[in-house]
Amino acid sequence: MAEILIGTSGYSFKDWVGPFYPPDLRPVDFLPYYVQHFPALELNTTYYGIPKPAVLERMAARTPAGFHFMVKLNKEMTHDHGLDAPLMREFLAAIEPLKSAGKYDGLLAQFPWGFQRTPENRRFLASLRDRLAGEPLFVEFRHDSWLTPELEPSLKEHQIGFCAVDEPEIEHLLPPVTMLTTEDAYIRFHGRAAEKWWGGRGDRYDYDYKPEELESWVTKVKELADRARRIYLFFNNCHAGQAARSAKLMQQMLRQQKLAT
Repeated sequence: MAEILIGTSGYSFKDWVGPFYPPDLRPVDFLPYYVQHFPALELNTTYYGIPKPAVLERMAARTPAGFHFMVKLNKEMTHDHGLDAPLMREFLAAIEPLKSAGKYDGLLAQFPWGFQRTPENRRFLASLRDRLAGEPLFVEFRHDSWLTPELEPSLKEHQIGFCAVDEPEIEHLLPPVTMLTTEDAYIRFHGRAAEKWWGGRGDRYDYDYKPEELESWVTKVKELADRARRIYLFFNNCHAGQAARSAKLMQQMLRQQKLAT
């Protein structure tokens, strides 16, 4: 049965103090506290800027042996289609300390809604895979034009993992479908705040999952667990500590099904 790793998309949020982190906890101690509750982290700071290698070296040092990092690609790659050699070298150098520590599991390419299935974008995805040859790579699409019969065999051919999503039921966003195109499965939970998704008032990731909303995912995880090596479940509904609360809820529900320890 697959190893199931549950965590959140980021951890260093001031509004988690109180809802998740103790009130007197210093920011420097957020990560050591986080790892007491979760075995994996989706590192999303790399999306906004490429850190110096020393930053990730310190993060690796503050996590226990066997901890797992997934790293989000920088937005210059996924949103601006930047694939120049200096950018790639800088990014790969930044994550090298995680590799050296044995705590690096792969990369997530999260594309925007505007990245639709066109010949040009298909060629770009193939180029991205080539530039990151040898790296475990997962892709998250936001537009449902990618859901064609050709998608699964194409991702398998290029050794790209499919990232399933839970997000609002809005026209042309991806529905909650799963696909196992590499040995590992990946699922991200964004919340279902449809009224906030397209420039509405508030944070689109301000959402608190209820147990009944996660029940269908428990079934999907159970189905994947018979075929996958690992399953990564990351909660991105990060507003006010809700991601940590939802991740803990999922841990509890999977334990009840004897799917997680």
